[in-house]
Amino acid sequence: MSTSSEKQNSIESVHVTLPTRRNLFTWGVSALALGALAPRFAGAAFAQSAGTPPAAASGIAVVALSQEPTVFHPLMPGVECDETIWTNLFSSMWVALPDGSLAPDLALEVPSVENGGISADGLSWKVRLRDDVTWHDGTPFTAEDVKFSLDLINRDGFRSRTRVGHALVSDVTVVSPTEITWKMSEAFAPYLALLANTHIVPKHILEAEADQNQTNFAIHPVGTGPFKFGSRTPGDNITLVANAGYYGDGPYLEQIVIKYIPDMTALYAQFQTGQVDAVLGSGIPHNFYEEAIKLPGRTVVVVPSGNIELVMPNLGHPVLAEKAVREALYLGMNKEIIIDAIYYGVPKGTESFSPRESWAFNADLPAHVYDPARAGEILEAAGWIKGRDGIREKNGQRLTFKISTTTGNSLREQVQQLLIEDWKVLGVDLAIDNMPAAVIWGDFYVRSQFESLLVGTAFRTGVDPDPAARFSSKAIPLKGGSGGNYMQWENAEADALMEEGQKTFNQARRIEIYQRLQEIVREELPILPVWQYAPIEGVKSDLTGFTPNLNQRQNGWNLKDWYWVK
Repeated sequence: MSTSSEKQNSIESVHVTLPTRRNLFTWGVSALALGALAPRFAGAAFAQSAGTPPAAASGIAVVALSQEPTVFHPLMPGVECDETIWTNLFSSMWVALPDGSLAPDLALEVPSVENGGISADGLSWKVRLRDDVTWHDGTPFTAEDVKFSLDLINRDGFRSRTRVGHALVSDVTVVSPTEITWKMSEAFAPYLALLANTHIVPKHILEAEADQNQTNFAIHPVGTGPFKFGSRTPGDNITLVANAGYYGDGPYLEQIVIKYIPDMTALYAQFQTGQVDAVLGSGIPHNFYEEAIKLPGRTVVVVPSGNIELVMPNLGHPVLAEKAVREALYLGMNKEIIIDAIYYGVPKGTESFSPRESWAFNADLPAHVYDPARAGEILEAAGWIKGRDGIREKNGQRLTFKISTTTGNSLREQVQQLLIEDWKVLGVDLAIDNMPAAVIWGDFYVRSQFESLLVGTAFRTGVDPDPAARFSSKAIPLKGGSGGNYMQWENAEADALMEEGQKTFNQARRIEIYQRLQEIVREELPILPVWQYAPIEGVKSDLTGFTPNLNQRQNGWNLKDWYWVK
């Protein structure tokens, strides 16, 4: 039996390299699945101070976010800021790296056809696990925890973040403390990518809980990651402390203080003055970009992101359910002014839910045209007639709805004001209904209580372009589904395409599928895309380790690698 040190050497040498397009179709099933993680994502180039990590964890870093993490159970619905906590408290079996490849974490290797981890038909999986991992409370991690986590995701009544892909898993079997197997009811190409973003939770803590949706663990999380949960001051910060028993390299910082500052101008001011050491997420407002890159002792970059900024209509709303209304709203949105005047031209407008760096991106979608006259004609033809006050009505229903976003996000608030003016010309009465992040991204979001949202999010399964968790009719929580289809969109052709895209490992066919799906979404407009994220993030120049990663939903994914250069 290998020793832990021998296993660590093995782990360090294992790195999943993506196949080239030329040899892609001559490899086995797993190689094709990895091809779906294709490396057409560009990392940001920037200079950081060189140095040597400390022998023992030392120092504190204050990392600022504009939104407050509130969900600490990594298998329940959450948003990007929550994942900053998850990726540092918890571990997954493997992780997605900036180049799109997968590297083992809790697993000894990423399963493939070549190493015997996945059968040739993609239906049988086997994963070998490390034997030197402990939970933060000292309990050994085993395959029982993996089985418990996979079973919990699919448990009836559990409010799972998503069951897309996981629902295909059955016969999860613990072969030994370091080996687990399962069956797939059908081949599911994105599952490798999905598991890179599926964090494992502790069986020994959660199994005794009567209600898995209401647990003490969700308030006081215990993981296997590089940091332990220290303390939380609601409305202000969360402190993470170094896990001295961490199985991997690091952590090199003794504490991470995740500080949330919803007013982004105030957030930037604290970065200027040095009160915070790093600004992640929504980051530095675009109007401060030219100033920020000149700040002494700071490294400021535009980082790659797969998130899309959009207006998300709730199709359960009687006004927004009508395609003609959504089409008119899109034509009547002056995207050029939004991008140039409010975001200083830093991000690029998009017509797609897919990031342009993806191998599945459709570059031939119809370009958005700002045409309020045409928008008015569409509304007239659909029976929406202007009343005396200029607001349109149809069958006694006024053309009015609310738009919500996070309180304190000054740039989004400016966008809302522009939309009010843009859509007023069309005869639309738009009202603002903003609220704090802790409120808006709770049930208001995941239970589709909003009328429309100004929001940024991703439509991928990890690094894979599969968007079923966002677009499938089976992913509508309000209708008994599990996933993130909070706009409640249902389209039979789209459902069929997404199901086929999940089953086939033929990348050429998957490209066709997802490009057609982008056409349907552009036609039906269940979302009104504005621009692909171009977040501006910054760190103090003597704080090293910051590594933008398009294949994570946030760039605090590797805080264990950060340290101060002395």
